[in-house]
Amino acid sequence: MEVVQVRTATRIELVDITSKISEAIAKSGVKEGIAVVYVPHTTAAVIINEAADPSVAQDISAKLSQLAPHLGGYRHHEGNSDAHIKSALVGCSVNLIVSGGSPVLGTWQGIFFCEFDGPRTRKVHVKVCPA
Repeated sequence: MEVVQVRTATRIELVDITSKISEAIAKSGVKEGIAVVYVPHTTAAVIINEAADPSVAQDISAKLSQLAPHLGGYRHHEGNSDAHIKSALVGCSVNLIVSGGSPVLGTWQGIFFCEFDGPRTRKVHVKVCPA
């Protein structure tokens, strides 16, 4: 298993980690198989979505903030309930097909780390399993 570090700069941020995940997969030496990308944080998530146009990530962040606003009268006293809700809605892992030692992604797709309670330094675990 490989652990990738991600440093975020703002409270809510989608960071394109496609190259970091591709490097972790290549480092594993597995040519054909499955890669599990897992975020072990309760206020963060991971998605696969369009990476060609940065406004897509901005739209996703904006809509999630509408669904779970920062100040929403939550019971959790740490002040980050919205981040927990966003993480639960988005999810903590994605599975990728590995072929030729690289992740199989569509033309416009990228892998994004979703920060909902930053800025922080976070971990992303990448486990590559051979076919």
